[in-house]
Amino acid sequence: MNVFISWSKNLSKECAEILRDWIKCTLQASEPWVSSKDIDKGSLWFNEINDQLKDTKVGIVCLTKENKSNPWILFESGALAKGLSANRVCTFLIDLTPADLANPLAQFNHTMPDQEGMKSLLSSINKELGGNALEDRILDQVFETYWPQFERRFNEVVKNTPSTHEIEPTRSPDDILTEILYTTRTLDKRIRYLEKRNSDFHVNRGFSKLEMIDRIGMLINKGLNPEEVAMELEGIAPVEFIMDIAMPMYKKRKFKGANLEKSN
Repeated sequence: MNVFISWSKNLSKECAEILRDWIKCTLQASEPWVSSKDIDKGSLWFNEINDQLKDTKVGIVCLTKENKSNPWILFESGALAKGLSANRVCTFLIDLTPADLANPLAQFNHTMPDQEGMKSLLSSINKELGGNALEDRILDQVFETYWPQFERRFNEVVKNTPSTHEIEPTRSPDDILTEILYTTRTLDKRIRYLEKRNSDFHVNRGFSKLEMIDRIGMLINKGLNPEEVAMELEGIAPVEFIMDIAMPMYKKRKFKGANLEKSN
């Protein structure tokens, strides 16, 4: 099972290589893959990314203060987001906190380079190994064995690797407040929706499976993404059923849209 590790600039690259070795040592059934080319080296890289994403189950984006707005990082993050579900893509925050990130990177799950964060990352990868996954008891033992090695190497690299570019300023207070406002409005919309759904739930109970599929298709065609569709239909059908139907429809619609733009 491939684990795609994205990096850009020197510190990110050093940490990505440490992360690759550590994941391989702890979960030997995994195949961590670190990109080794820069975007300036040619368009063949697009094909290589697509080949890797075919078998990729987990994506990790190694972020630093100097690369968090880098076009290459944003490109690879976008490729991962299109190929994987949101819960399978995470950022590895080397010298950052989640508050330092703006969209679209702020939307991913974030991993801090501490013991708790790395244990959670390892558990998430282990779950994707299916029949090759380690038992929780064994995983705990493996983590305790290899964690000190990772911590020592990581701290050495962060301390000894100089920045090669001017560090960008952290997010402005206005940017953070805008994100808080957006999140608050989203939660308010969800609460109002749930209140309305509870008041007229009996109207929605008679849907057959085919009717639900038609309804999901209608919402996708209106421009909603699968998560928004699941929110709209929450309580009417199981979330797993909604996502299984909505995700292929959404990808097909995006694919058609991309081809239409190319033809124009």
